[in-house]
Amino acid sequence: MENSIKSSATNLGLYLGGALAAITVIGYAVYLELFTKWWFGILMMIGIIIVGVYSIAKSKGIQNGLISFKDAFGSYFLTVVIGILISTLVTYILFNIVDPEAAETLKQKTIEATVTMMEGFGSPAEVVAQTVDQMEKTDNYSPGNIAKGLAIQIAIFSVIGLIASLVMKKTEE
Repeated sequence: MENSIKSSATNLGLYLGGALAAITVIGYAVYLELFTKWWFGILMMIGIIIVGVYSIAKSKGIQNGLISFKDAFGSYFLTVVIGILISTLVTYILFNIVDPEAAETLKQKTIEATVTMMEGFGSPAEVVAQTVDQMEKTDNYSPGNIAKGLAIQIAIFSVIGLIASLVMKKTEE
């Protein structure tokens, strides 16, 4: 991967990470329940994918409209991983160092939202109770769970990046 492509992807990753961190901090400060909404996670995921695909397009432009699969994926991957790492670091600091009580509040709100959803789907009471028990035992913001979540995110976004790179690659005829 060329140096200018790496530089572009790195800069976009830093912008993505800054935006994700800002959204996390603003959501924390203004409306903590935002983190319990299913659509919020989907919107964040779509935003990350858009920036990753934009990174491929920008890299393609740097190379006069031509880009190999390897360079396309490298550009996407670098951008997305930098962004997610920054966001994850800010989340860890916010919910483990700055305000651990917010993590517990968020956990309770997530449990309440899950119970409401499960009851709305007509789940049996014992299944709801078992799910709540499991959720109460889990610390979503522990270093291990954050690392596991990060690995899962990277895997999911990598698959999406492979597909986007395959679609966007263009080599000389």
